[in-house]
Amino acid sequence: MDLALLRTFLAVHRAGSFTRAAALLGLSQPAVTGQIRSLERQVGRPLFLRGARGVTPTGVGDELAHKVAPHLDALQEIARGDLDPAAPTRALHLTGPPEFTSLRAMPALVPLVRQGLAIRAAFCSSEESLQGLADGRHDLAILPSRPRGPLLTATPLCDEEKVLVAAEHWADRTGGPDAVRARGPAALEGVPVVCVHEGLPLLTRYWSTVFEEPPPRRSGVIVVPDLRAVLECVAAGAGMAVLPRYVCREALDRGRVVALFDPLVPPLRTYFLAVRPGSLAQPHIARAHEWLLRAAADW
Repeated sequence: MDLALLRTFLAVHRAGSFTRAAALLGLSQPAVTGQIRSLERQVGRPLFLRGARGVTPTGVGDELAHKVAPHLDALQEIARGDLDPAAPTRALHLTGPPEFTSLRAMPALVPLVRQGLAIRAAFCSSEESLQGLADGRHDLAILPSRPRGPLLTATPLCDEEKVLVAAEHWADRTGGPDAVRARGPAALEGVPVVCVHEGLPLLTRYWSTVFEEPPPRRSGVIVVPDLRAVLECVAAGAGMAVLPRYVCREALDRGRVVALFDPLVPPLRTYFLAVRPGSLAQPHIARAHEWLLRAAADW
């Protein structure tokens, strides 16, 4: 089979669309369509089912992608000229949530930077991270849930504990953890909410897991799309928020914020470290992958 056709096929499979694949490859959409049709004639089976919003791979298409992806990725790496595994200019392209990547992953990788690894980090949503990993723009992706499908390999990285926090004066007004344990979430009525999204996703998941009921309907007094900004607003007295412990650990230790409740079983979220199959054959990616897993044991 023509490697150019396989490269186009893999781009379409990862992008889920002829249009997006054409943009990634620098080709016209008719050219991509023609190459896929040519490959389908060679295979003798359809590789994609066409739909209004893109394409869905057939079973044969998934099987072919699973077989060729590691080899094409390795050839692309060679084509980039990265022939010397010890070269100091090799770059790791890392993506993940902004706070976790900033506070956990990047500091953990600094020793590898001292050894000559370059890092190019991108803060992305889970969907953007998955797409960038699939189309080759990223080497490693940190994800808050396990990706589906056989074309990515994901390893559990660490568990993230969620904590309900506020400034101390709010704990005094509510009665603190003892009052919440006795009265339930009713003890927290009237405390304003600070969150990263209008839908209050962190608060909703916390209420559902810990109190086994939906939170009362309310709007966030402050909505800001960065957990570090949420922490600073909470420490200044704006209200309560649900935060990962790694974000607020230092503030808790210093008394800038306090935990409004301490459930026996705290809500957790597992982060995953995802790669394309075959990419761990590249030494700089494998080293970073191993280094992050080792560092996460202490997180």
